[in-house]
Amino acid sequence: MKNNKSGMNWATLGLAMTLAGTASAESERVGGGLRPGIARPPLHLKVERHAKSPPKPPATAYSPGQIRHAYGVDLLNVTGSGQKIAIVDAYGDGSIQNDLNTFSQYYGLAAATVQILYPQGKPRGSNSGWALETALDVEWAHALAPKATIIVSVAKSASINDLLGAVDAAVAAGANVVSMSWGASEFAGQSAYDSHFNKPGITFVASAGDSGESTAVEWPAVSPLVIGVGGTSLHLDASGNRTSAETAWSSSGGGISTINPIPSYQTGWQAWGGGRGVPDVSLVGDPNTGVAVFATGTWYQVGGTSVGAPQWAAIVALSNQAYGSPLTTGPAALYSLAGSAPNINSVYFLDISGGNNGADPDDYAVTGYDLVTGLGSPMAAALVPSL
Repeated sequence: MKNNKSGMNWATLGLAMTLAGTASAESERVGGGLRPGIARPPLHLKVERHAKSPPKPPATAYSPGQIRHAYGVDLLNVTGSGQKIAIVDAYGDGSIQNDLNTFSQYYGLAAATVQILYPQGKPRGSNSGWALETALDVEWAHALAPKATIIVSVAKSASINDLLGAVDAAVAAGANVVSMSWGASEFAGQSAYDSHFNKPGITFVASAGDSGESTAVEWPAVSPLVIGVGGTSLHLDASGNRTSAETAWSSSGGGISTINPIPSYQTGWQAWGGGRGVPDVSLVGDPNTGVAVFATGTWYQVGGTSVGAPQWAAIVALSNQAYGSPLTTGPAALYSLAGSAPNINSVYFLDISGGNNGADPDDYAVTGYDLVTGLGSPMAAALVPSL
């Protein structure tokens, strides 16, 4: 099996989880480095070594029940019914229906049939990193919105043009929310692609990246029409209660665009001047406090800002159902609910004020909006019916 760009051999990875070893674990980046015109999935994997590979998730991987409770989704009486969440990824996951079935059966979630689109035809080959990404996205959108229809729109490659073609196909298929757990370095002329995200009644969500403080923020999260999602470290007990404060994940992507100007909805919030600030919001991303994913026959514990994008997409789908009509203003609606800078309305968002993703002053999570966790994590019980 081919290595991905990070150098991890995925056949070896599957074997590594069966080897005898200590209780120690390591975090491995899956998505590889940034390349012009090519997107990567911002995935991190916590690799645990066992004497025998168990037919169940790693013991430390969070379940849907824990995450739903941590963010207040379990207090809602909406399930995403009538909504269509599109997952856009490259190469896809050839066993995605079986993967979702196994995940749902293990955690007692409603069964669901995935609708799969191949707008450029089926990819000629497979990519294990993107397969894991696809499984993560589908399973965790389903975990939070179990009655929503899941559309997987598969790009034939990780090129920006192919991925945007898959975005357009998802829109044409009737998606209400589009999750894009991938990114590339921002680039001159990127605003010309905003037309793909300027679709009335459709919300677009993207991962902010997993390189921490970086010389370039990632697109499409940096688009003013897209909700960019950062990552946190989230410590929970078995019931999903926080055992310590949620903090910024050290590899959460974030920063200020050198190309897109600051959008009007960030005026007053973004205190560093210059361009569009990323991310807008956050959710668990630290692989050491990661979530369970079943992909191509194996259970993993997964982190990265890839974890947050499909879950925020599910939160929007829940809100669409609760309100009876789709969200129409994208990220601007989040800032409107946040109130007046610099204080974030604690009814709707958990303001993250600890942790950092670099050494500069603007790399720290602080009270109010910051360039690591944005406005913070969702308080879904209040946010969903108000969004």
